[in-house]
Amino acid sequence: MANLSVEFCGVKFKNPTVLASGILGVTASSLKNIVRHGAGGVTTKSIWLEENIGHKNPTMFGTEHYFLNAVGLSDAGILKAREETFPEYLKDKQAPIIANVVASKIDDFAEIVGEIDKLGPDIIEVNIGCPNVEDFHGKPFACDRNDAAKVTKVCRERTKKPLIIKLTPNVPNIASVAEACAKEGADGFCAINTLYGMTIDTTLRMPILANKSGGVSGPAIKPTAVKCVYDIYKATGLSIIGTGGVLTGEDAIEIMMAGARLVGIGTMVYYRGVEGFGLIVKEIDEWCEKNGVKNLEEIIGAAVK
Repeated sequence: MANLSVEFCGVKFKNPTVLASGILGVTASSLKNIVRHGAGGVTTKSIWLEENIGHKNPTMFGTEHYFLNAVGLSDAGILKAREETFPEYLKDKQAPIIANVVASKIDDFAEIVGEIDKLGPDIIEVNIGCPNVEDFHGKPFACDRNDAAKVTKVCRERTKKPLIIKLTPNVPNIASVAEACAKEGADGFCAINTLYGMTIDTTLRMPILANKSGGVSGPAIKPTAVKCVYDIYKATGLSIIGTGGVLTGEDAIEIMMAGARLVGIGTMVYYRGVEGFGLIVKEIDEWCEKNGVKNLEEIIGAAVK
């Protein structure tokens, strides 16, 4: 058997699969359930300082090719994270936990990072690129390299824990944004967030989602995710959680070859269920055995020239 453990920003993961933010990570029990099904780590839903209601239903729509959502980053706020999520998860922690945080103002990013730092996450992930909250909060910070750098700087000042920035693919040059964040102290990145998209009901002649547009995930976006990870890794050399369209072990291997050290998995649950985490780990191991790979370090960034 291959050694599937991975070190990411100084944190050890038993395997490279990580629950992506926004998928099932509402309570400590749901996060623990993902670990029981084989995930090497988990990421919380995006945590706000205060409660955020999100969008009205319908908020999700899926096909065999893609998944569209406009949940709107609904969350109970830092109070729930402080009182339930982290205390309950950390009592008998079986895998690292990444705290994903979000805000609509730069000062609020600094404050939420400072508050979440106190709760004991292994890594803090700063979400600056969600595509389906523009109506409420304006253009995502990840769409401008200077704005992204400013958020990174204030967050870096509030924590000594590993700090990674979640980037959007909806920009002309994601590597440029990543470089700007790296200069302000980012330890790594999560890439990618969802793409922009819309689906129209041809019978009703109107968009299916109440928000009209939303974020596209699932199999259709994997090539974009692989390209973005490749570009970020080549530009910065920093640790990356590669996420977007990963459904199988070979998908995971592919995005790791582009430069990802961990593999974020979310929409896969829609297609394969929570059991898919264990299946993907098994498929990674089988691929390694078939291809004579003894350690995942052999393949991380292997395709980047």
